Amino acid sequence: MTIFERYSKNPILTSNKNNWWESKAVFNCSVSYDGQSVHMLYRAIGEYDHYISRIGYACSSDGFQFDRRRNIAIPTTEEYEKHGMEDPRITQIDDKIFVTYVVLSEYVKNHPKVFSALAVTKDYDEFDKLGIITKDFDNNKDVIFFPDKFKIDSSFSNNSSFLVLHRPTSLSNPDYQISRPSIWLSISNTESTLSNSILLLKPEQDWESLKVGAGPSPIKTKEGWLLIYHGVSTDKVYRAGAALLDLDDPRKVIARTKQPILEPEEDYEKLGDVNNVVFPTGTVIIDKKLLLYYGGADRVCCVASTDIDELIEHILKDSITA
Repeated sequence: MTIFERYSKNPILTSNKNNWWESKAVFNCSVSYDGQSVHMLYRAIGEYDHYISRIGYACSSDGFQFDRRRNIAIPTTEEYEKHGMEDPRITQIDDKIFVTYVVLSEYVKNHPKVFSALAVTKDYDEFDKLGIITKDFDNNKDVIFFPDKFKIDSSFSNNSSFLVLHRPTSLSNPDYQISRPSIWLSISNTESTLSNSILLLKPEQDWESLKVGAGPSPIKTKEGWLLIYHGVSTDKVYRAGAALLDLDDPRKVIARTKQPILEPEEDYEKLGDVNNVVFPTGTVIIDKKLLLYYGGADRVCCVASTDIDELIEHILKDSITA
């Protein structure tokens, strides 16, 4: 793959043997950029007996070298968080930073039900927890907000609405004419509920035939909303793909890549707690360079970069819908 150039010093974050809650693995990092600093939230594992995930924080001035806090970024305070807090995803809307994260009904090894919760912060120091926002769906994860609010359906609401991507496994059945977990788009009046969901992207190619799920928050470009997502093949290889959505009505898919834009090639992506995983979860743009942050093999945090205009051009050329 030549679209993205991996950082030569990957992985950018690894486990810290001297800090108990992140001593085994750190991965699936999400980021935001305020013009000066790249802020990162990442998933951390400190033991393998129960495999309880916690969320850490790190910060960087260049997007490559990160300094992390010693303490857990979002402490466990709610009953629904006690079995772990996984895969944070960051979106900034106005002056608020929205953080979605996965919570479990039981320990991981007991095959729990999976839900997504929401917290809001302004400074990454204090988080206001708004609770589980996927109560109407079993096993729903990969929840991410659009960074803008929209007024795209006057029959539903006269006000601007939140648009949210999610992956409700419970909707993967013949009633919805799909059999594999897919990306759905919700149009909601409030940030704490998901409603009016429509199917956006379902598995199409062999490399994503098992399931697809949203990655980082969509990025606004002149050609459309750039959505980077993950796809999983039947042999359980995780790769990254990309799509463009209509600027005014993101329910419309303009283009979508036939081939993955990033796939496991390096040892830190191929060998880990789960082998053969490139799991995209964060993006920032610095000087027209798109930095894509991803988890490698469920053990480390990595980054790769590309020129954003070249990526858009590639998506349009490799499109299955253009």
